[in-house]
Amino acid sequence: MSFLSIENVSKHFGSLIAVDGVSMNVERGELRAVIGPNGAGKTTFFNLITGMLSLTKGRVTLDGQDLAGIDPSKRVSLGMARTFQITEIFPDLTVRENIRIPVEIQAGLRMSPRMPKAMEAPIRQRIEQLLEEGGLTKIAGRLAGELSHGDQRATEIMMSLALKPRLLLLDEPTAGMGDDETYAVARLIRRIHQEEKMTIVLIEHDMRVVFNLADRITVLAEGRPLAEGTPQEITQNATVQAAYLGGEA
Repeated sequence: MSFLSIENVSKHFGSLIAVDGVSMNVERGELRAVIGPNGAGKTTFFNLITGMLSLTKGRVTLDGQDLAGIDPSKRVSLGMARTFQITEIFPDLTVRENIRIPVEIQAGLRMSPRMPKAMEAPIRQRIEQLLEEGGLTKIAGRLAGELSHGDQRATEIMMSLALKPRLLLLDEPTAGMGDDETYAVARLIRRIHQEEKMTIVLIEHDMRVVFNLADRITVLAEGRPLAEGTPQEITQNATVQAAYLGGEA
């Protein structure tokens, strides 16, 4: 069985069918991209995987465990973390404080008013490690709300990584960025994938990012699966060209 298995999932909002019979199998250590035009159902699809929306039908399993009835916070404890289309950080806290919060949560200190002395050094070491990996050390003392969009996104990604996920879902990680910021974030994602051996699923509109990062690509259109394959197979797919990439069928 695949590490992440999505079987015929659908989501209906009354008469509106946002996702319709999508299946996808992601292997451990794979970097999978999900692409499609605006309104294709990509973020709704992510919300079904993470439990933010309930399934109308279908099944999602992570490492063989059926996720039916498991809420988003419990899915995090099972090894699932995500970023959002609109960057979710604490703008009034420093970058270091933003990283500290998920590090402490992952260490089991969510409700603890005091940190045990024995945990202070490991927590501090983990925070500094994440700052360094994310290229954030030099700006660690700045308020996150003052950062560039690219540095805010890098902070959010490292906050997700602080939870020590087995599966990382990234929703349009380079949206709204210029070329330099896009390159920096794409390079960070590649490093996480390769060095952490992380299984990653990302939604992305920038085809340069998709074709340079993804092992395989799933294409959605109007909530339905349109195609799946390697980057080379997708670029040569006439149906995808006609529906999304601008070619003719």
